[in-house]
Amino acid sequence: MPSINFFFPYKHISLRQRSQLKDFIRKTFKKKKKKLISLNYIFCSDTELLEINRQFLRHDFFTDILTFNLSDTGEIEGEIYISAERVKENARLLHTTIIEELHRVIFHGILHLCGFRDKSKEEKSEMRKQEDLLLKTYFKRK
Repeated sequence: MPSINFFFPYKHISLRQRSQLKDFIRKTFKKKKKKLISLNYIFCSDTELLEINRQFLRHDFFTDILTFNLSDTGEIEGEIYISAERVKENARLLHTTIIEELHRVIFHGILHLCGFRDKSKEEKSEMRKQEDLLLKTYFKRK
């Protein structure tokens, strides 16, 4: 069974019902016909994510998520870094709950690993549509 782990070095956010979420993530990869080997989510601060963004992508700006596929075999061995501070701020700005925004970002990373992009207007629109579908499906089943 693919390994999925959540790490919280930034202690100001938590995630409940992790077993159900892991099961949903595994099923999502299977539905998208992607072979998941392992996936680590690391929840960090804005400052930590900015440093990762600078170091690995040469981008000098804050973001809510960075997604890396560490495998070059077509299988997925991913690391997803999420700024807990950005999630909280985005939830406030988007008038949604922290829980919903946190799951949106978690699913956003999955979609990137499955090949979805969000550079162009069309790609962003499709990404949002896919995020909304995953959110609706996930929260309906709970």
